[in-house]
Formats: sequence, structure tokens, C-alpha cells
Amino acid sequence: MAPAGRPGAKKGILERLESGEVVIGDGSFLITLEKRGYVKAGLWTPEAVIEHPDAVRQLHMEFLRAGSNVMQTFTFSASEDNMESKWEDVNAAACDLAREVAGKGDALVAGGICQTSIYKYQKDEARIKKLFRQQLEVFAWKNVDFLIAEYFEHVEEAVWAVEVLKESDRPVAVTMCIGPEGDMHDITPGECAVRLVKAVLFLCTGASIVGVNCRFGPDTSLKTMELMKEGLEWAGLKAHLMVQPLGFHAPDCGKEGFVDLPEYPFGLESRVATRWDIQKYAREAYNLGVRYIGGCCGFEPYHIRAIAEELAPERGFLPPASEKHGSWGSGLDMHTKPWIRARARREYWENLLPASGRPFCPSLSKPDF
Repeated sequence: MAPAGRPGAKKGILERLESGEVVIGDGSFLITLEKRGYVKAGLWTPEAVIEHPDAVRQLHMEFLRAGSNVMQTFTFSASEDNMESKWEDVNAAACDLAREVAGKGDALVAGGICQTSIYKYQKDEARIKKLFRQQLEVFAWKNVDFLIAEYFEHVEEAVWAVEVLKESDRPVAVTMCIGPEGDMHDITPGECAVRLVKAVLFLCTGASIVGVNCRFGPDTSLKTMELMKEGLEWAGLKAHLMVQPLGFHAPDCGKEGFVDLPEYPFGLESRVATRWDIQKYAREAYNLGVRYIGGCCGFEPYHIRAIAEELAPERGFLPPASEKHGSWGSGLDMHTKPWIRARARREYWENLLPASGRPFCPSLSKPDF
């Protein structure tokens, strides 16, 4: 199957999902740009859109070539509580960069907000909604295609975010950074999904997009998605499903996810998922009924390409980045060494148990919390 673009005018996010089309999200920005020297660990704020726009543009381009249908604005933690007077310029610049790159392919622009830094200490609904509304005003001014509220530990705050975003006429997706145990107030994933869909439907009838992102690896995130799906079915509600997990394996993390692992955030490299792990994840997500499939921290462009390649039969085309990648290692059949040529097959990579190269390191860690 040859790489190809998508002809014609761009369809909206809901039009794509309602037709059964697979939407591929983007991947890691904060973790990736920190490694590249453009983001400082700690608050993880996105000043890079102003200080180093070429670096952000380049990463958007890499995800676009790899198959992403969505250029999400690099506005994680870009609210006034985290960025003070810089928040407005950062949000505007992030929208411009995302729109510039989206225009080079069949990609939509999603304006993104996340949980606030104040909810845990001051559950001030009016103040928190004001922070969300400030970002929404920039997204409306910049005419983003749809909106994403992501990375919420508490369903109550996520519902507040949805209520604000639905003040716009744009479609809204909402994802929580929870595992199978539910949110930090012990609300189950199924109940979280129900509350989020009801929040959307209460304000504006029509389709919604719900799911999980970050904090947990692909396997755990899919378990959580299954629980969300079951909860919606039990309540008689329908929603499009969305999943964007870590690009790391973290089966040993606790309820708060990989942030409690001793390797977070500077020693996670040994946990990176292979491209073959991600192909498996993409197929399992699709079989579960998820049609918006992407990644979050640690999810590199080659991981996004793996999703696009695994689901190429359903999508009908390969991404441009596949021009330089043989399916299931097929490019190795030209190698001069016969034992390497023998690896040019799907069975080899599907069954590989990769070693870490660290003989004195454990395979799992004990969370610090």
C-alpha cells in the first residue's frame, strides 16, 4: 500500500468519527521537548511556542508526516494560574503553529486545556471556570476546529471544563488521566464517563468524545477504556471513544500513574514501548471500538506511524513517513548478514522479548507513593 494524502475538503472531527473513520491523534510534546532542550521539567509549561517556535513546529511536522490527523495546540498548563501574564501570548502562538502545520495535510486543529494547579487546594468553581474560559476565548479567536479538555484527575473538574468549552459552538473531547481504579475521589471509570457525557448532552445535544490520556501505559489505558465503555452502555449513553496513553510501559505504577515511579521523569528510557508494541495497542484499541487513537508523554512520531501502519487497511492509505519504513521490518531483507535478513518478518518482531541491557536492574519498580 503506497503512502498517500487525503483529497478534498477537510471533514470535521465529528463527521469523521460518525462515519467510522479512524482519527489518529498526536503524541508527546512536554517530555519530548524537554529531552530536546526546549521545556523545563517541573511545571512543564509551554513557553517554547514563543521562545523556540521552530522546535514546536518541527515536532508538529513530524507527527503530521507520521499520520496524525490532529494538531493539538501546545497549551498544556498554559492557563493564567501557571503562566501569569504570558498565558495569552502563549495560547495564541500555539494556535498559530498548530494551524500552520495542519494546513500542510489533512489535519484538524484542537485547542487543548488541562486540569488547573489550584483545584486540589481550592475547589473554587467560578475561579477555575474563569481560567478555562480565558483559554477558550483565545481558541475561539483563532478559530480552532474542536476542543480537548485533557489530563484530569478529578471528574468534577473535568465536568467544569466541559461546561465551559460547550459555551463555544465547537465539538468537545474530554479525557481523564485515570486508570482502572478511577479518579482521585474514587469515582469509577464507568461513572466518570457517564458524568462527562451527561455534562455534554445537558448543554448541547449531539455527539461527544470521551476517554483517557497520559499517566498510564497502553495496556492499562485500554483496560480503563473498556470500563468506560461498559459504564456508558449500562447507562444507555453513546459517545465516541478516545485513548492517548503513555509511550512507556508502566504496569507497576500506582493509582496516580507513572509520576509515582522512581524513574519519573528523567529515567524512563528503559520503559519505552517499541513500535511493535504500539501496533498491538492500535489494533486492540480499534477492536474495542475506539476510533480516536493517539498518544501522550513518551509517544514519539514513530509510535504514531505505527498506529497509522497498523490501521492502514481500515484507513486505506499509509502516512508519508512510511516511505522510509518497511512493514514489519521488510527493509531488512536487503541486509548482507543472513541472521539479520531473517528478522524481516512479522513473527519475529511480534514475539520478541526485548532486553534492557542492564543486568542489575529490576524489571519492575516500587512506586514512591
